[in-house]
Amino acid sequence: MNIKKVGVVGCGLMGHGIVQVATQGGCTVIALETEQAYLDKGISRIEKSIAKLASKDVKKGKLTEDQAKDWATEVRGRITGSINREDLADCDLVVEAIVEDLDAKKELFGALGKLCKAETIFASNTSSFPVAEMAVASGRPERFVGLHFFNPVQLMRLVEVVRTDATDEDVYAAARAFSEACGKTPVSCKDTPGFVVNRLLVPYMVQAINMLDRGDASAADIDAAMQLGCGHPMGPLTLTDYVGLDTTLSILEGWCERYPNEPAFGIPDSLRSKVAEGKLGRKTGQGYYTWEGDKKS
Repeated sequence: MNIKKVGVVGCGLMGHGIVQVATQGGCTVIALETEQAYLDKGISRIEKSIAKLASKDVKKGKLTEDQAKDWATEVRGRITGSINREDLADCDLVVEAIVEDLDAKKELFGALGKLCKAETIFASNTSSFPVAEMAVASGRPERFVGLHFFNPVQLMRLVEVVRTDATDEDVYAAARAFSEACGKTPVSCKDTPGFVVNRLLVPYMVQAINMLDRGDASAADIDAAMQLGCGHPMGPLTLTDYVGLDTTLSILEGWCERYPNEPAFGIPDSLRSKVAEGKLGRKTGQGYYTWEGDKKS
């Protein structure tokens, strides 16, 4: 199946990036939001990002100024904003990038299953929820995959392509081809908790928090050890603050509920207490570090 027209539901942090890479890959894209103000903000971010890329290509000598202007105009011209779900009806692929709320995702896919053409492939950008549950809600589990992009979408090269037991082989192949058209490297995985990256990453973050809580080492030393000893771009506690303590806790709570006997999914006491106190990491200025913008102390 050749994917030419893509709908992206949600034009926020992840959604606007997915819209951009899809249109850069040659697709016509419908960017859907619930309110015009949210849509305008997302489209504005895309336009600024496209302009920045064009400017870089001029500076590198890859394009002339006229060529860069034409490219930016062409890419932007393939994006249409909408606040009406009906505009997704004839899309070849619809990617969901809304809030990480399973009930909201199920409601969306239930509605899209009744609205979109029979050939439409559905995909969720979820990082933690079972893809199969959303697939069942859509009414067409054989045409459902996970497409987990990473933040920032425009720069991160990875996409986890998640298949359930019901996913058709041609649907899976089309999802991989779409990822490649977006300039990404797809990796295949089954519908397991956290897929590949978060299944390894979140328990790693938990173990770092546990070390800190036990007094085994300071936050700075734990992070320095993983940066200098393993070559990580940032340590696990800095990463937790970047991800958001509330987001990390939400992921763990969902996993603990579904897999109560998995020891890797335990929740550190300090994580619960900091979230309860509103110390959510970099975005609130307090987490495992104190933050002033992007600077920590």
